[in-house]
Amino acid sequence: MTRRQERFLQATMPASDLVHNLARRLTTCAADAEDLVQETYTRAWAAWQDGRRPRKAAPWLATICLNLGRDRLRRTANRAETSWQPGFDPPGPADVEDEAINHSLIETAIRRLPIDEQIALVLMDLCGFTAAEVAAITNSPRGTVLSRAHRGRKKLAHTIEGVRPNAPRC
Repeated sequence: MTRRQERFLQATMPASDLVHNLARRLTTCAADAEDLVQETYTRAWAAWQDGRRPRKAAPWLATICLNLGRDRLRRTANRAETSWQPGFDPPGPADVEDEAINHSLIETAIRRLPIDEQIALVLMDLCGFTAAEVAAITNSPRGTVLSRAHRGRKKLAHTIEGVRPNAPRC
């Protein structure tokens, strides 16, 4: 392994979970998410070899993944004229554990949000980026990102509360 490859791996591998989580929410199945992660790292490596190295690898990789995910959406929409639902998985076998049920409810509720709100929530709340970093990743003003995240959180809370009739009221 060359020194360049080692530096690339040292800089980018700590963000691999983040990239995988983002890809999983931008695609319709696990196989597509794996393809998106692979394509993200391929593009990042090509940029790295051209001398375009970021100060922070995580936002850089998230930007690449998000842009590639949007490109896939456009290609899919042009080919099949089907509605795209980021992260949609066909229903699997029922799981009786409360944690799995709660996770499923949250995932379903997130998928029902408008795409811009989904992206803001996923990047800020699940991936841990700041509003400024999300603004840079999505090429949106910081205030817009904050607004999208706020609206998304409110809708998410409302949706989850509506789905869980026995939820305790605060």
